[in-house]
Amino acid sequence: MSYPQAPWTLCGHAIQTLQLIDIDKTRPFIPPEFEIVSFFPGKTLGGIYVSSYSVGSVLQYNELIVAAGFVSYAGKIGGWISHIYVDNPDSVAGGREIWGLPKELADFTWDNNKHNSQVAIAQNNKQLCSISYSKPSLKVPLPIKGSFFSELGGNILMFDGDLSSQIGLTSSKVNVPAESPFYSLNLTQPWLTAYCDDLRFVAGVPAVVGEKAVEFSYS
Repeated sequence: MSYPQAPWTLCGHAIQTLQLIDIDKTRPFIPPEFEIVSFFPGKTLGGIYVSSYSVGSVLQYNELIVAAGFVSYAGKIGGWISHIYVDNPDSVAGGREIWGLPKELADFTWDNNKHNSQVAIAQNNKQLCSISYSKPSLKVPLPIKGSFFSELGGNILMFDGDLSSQIGLTSSKVNVPAESPFYSLNLTQPWLTAYCDDLRFVAGVPAVVGEKAVEFSYS
């Protein structure tokens, strides 16, 4: 596989949902080294991000990211990406080998109308999720910076994601069928949905911040 080295600069548009997730539902998707950050009693913050990266990007592809929640480790706080799908094999290889992200291949279908749009993501002819949304008439330029954890080999990694975009709040309808691997996270009731236009996202160089716990076998 041929892929660019980090950082990656990606340009295009995206739809982002945010919602509270029950910690007991997200715990199975997050390694035990991490403490889940509670935003309300028994709940963390997560959501779905679907993007299309086109001209100006180091690689052109579509992407679905499922953030299962916020976690803390060694005094640092960041998001945890439990599921991530793209439609470019080079992106799969780079995501796995640079950032330790569990990227898999999937198919993306965008239906972009003037007012009402939809994106559907499927893998092996099984739907992962779909989002219907309306494009906002009012958007404002916003820079957003976040940090994320991942694991690669025996190391715990952390990297920054810097996003600048014209962002507008909108309404959405999220469908995650029971056959989806992240169905149990119950991500179909977002309390906030944002549409990102003229997007520029930079996935930073990961840094090693710790080591995974050693698992012992007594068999």
